[in-house]
Amino acid sequence: MLDPQNNQCPVARALEVIGDRWALMILRDAFDGLRRFSEFQKNLGLAKNILASRLKLLLESELLQLQPASDGSAYKEYVLTEKGRSVFPIVVGMRQWGERYLFEAGEVRSQLVDSAQGQPVEVLQVRAKDGRALAPGDCLRRTVRH
Repeated sequence: MLDPQNNQCPVARALEVIGDRWALMILRDAFDGLRRFSEFQKNLGLAKNILASRLKLLLESELLQLQPASDGSAYKEYVLTEKGRSVFPIVVGMRQWGERYLFEAGEVRSQLVDSAQGQPVEVLQVRAKDGRALAPGDCLRRTVRH
């Protein structure tokens, strides 16, 4: 539950939903095409009760939805919603930060590549409406009503 001091902060609200390690790892796996509880459990090595609670949070937050299995079996599949797919740049940004700062030279790691070209994905940058790259000192927070 958000404290009143952070109630207007979009970062604090986002962390309530996707700030948990396992929630982000489930979304990462969903981006990679995993859909079934057993696939997530096998890939993450996560206890079933923890996986179930995180999937429930992602369903309640409308980042995932349950659908009948695409193969016609009795299983259900977890499918990304538009809201869930919109988390992709966040996951890519975290990946790119991790690639840059958390691996030693020569250490084996996964790499995100464009499936059409086979080339590494361009490094994300925050840009102004006119295309200029922005750093933290170039931005400020203001309160707005939408």
